[in-house]
Amino acid sequence: MSKTGIIYHPDYLKHDTGFGHPESPYRLTSILDRLRDSDLLNELTIIEPTSAKEEDILLIHTREHLEMVKSAWNGGLASLTPDTPISEDSFRVALLAVGGVLTGIDRIMAGEIKNAMALVRPPGHHATPDQAMGFCLFNNMAIGARHLQKRHGIKKVLIVDWDLHHGNGTQEAFYDDPSVLYFSTHQYPHYPGTGSYQDTGEGKGKGYTINTPMRAGTPPEEFMKKFRETLYERALEFCPGFILISAGFDAHKDDPLGGLLLTEDSYAEMTRIVLDIADKCCKGRVLSALEGGYNLDALALSVLAHLGVMTARATDS
Repeated sequence: MSKTGIIYHPDYLKHDTGFGHPESPYRLTSILDRLRDSDLLNELTIIEPTSAKEEDILLIHTREHLEMVKSAWNGGLASLTPDTPISEDSFRVALLAVGGVLTGIDRIMAGEIKNAMALVRPPGHHATPDQAMGFCLFNNMAIGARHLQKRHGIKKVLIVDWDLHHGNGTQEAFYDDPSVLYFSTHQYPHYPGTGSYQDTGEGKGKGYTINTPMRAGTPPEEFMKKFRETLYERALEFCPGFILISAGFDAHKDDPLGGLLLTEDSYAEMTRIVLDIADKCCKGRVLSALEGGYNLDALALSVLAHLGVMTARATDS
């Protein structure tokens, strides 16, 4: 069996965001088409997810938020926020997206695979405990971190977020929590307006949020420096039992929603650095999940670069 898993379900295409919305099903089909055309697909284990249960959602979100998302469509709403449209299947698909992350975690923890990527939608890192926003209904990775702690007894989790946009929802979920180290690179100032250097956590969580905001036009070398120095040093000190990657690919130079300059090679190198940390701290246990990325070609090529590094590392270990 391959040591790298891909978690995917065709129902992820049924979350209908409407004509012209950047977070469309074509994002996943473009990735899958590239995978089918490459030799990489033969090196991956395809894993079908099971849906998260409502109690899983409540690990992070309030009951009020869960019920709002659950009832919104039947209550006549076609959008949870101006930028977060929904359709008849959206609640069910959002549960399946969370379930994709949880399924991947469970397979890694069981030793069936070394690492994995969850090709899920809707994305998650903007969803706060009590609010959907930024194309996100539930915070897939935040729920995954709590699942690791509650079900698998992992005491410390590192979340690396390299999406173009700051993961405000993930930050909020763990801002006072020293058991989750959150590291984010993102364009700043940019949507959603959070993630300054000064945002470092509060209370017992002070120092466990690390934001490295980047101005538009920042060269890739600056990202690599932050990963090799800021992230690497702090992560080894923290020594997580599992690493989650909020893998948005919209910081790519060709993405229409941003002004950063990363390339496929940049994502490959960032992946290597995170896997180096995982090898030293947590037996290589890493799960990434898709967040942003809206140029279809750039997205697909970047995902292939990311997965290429993951499969090579898993095979060599």
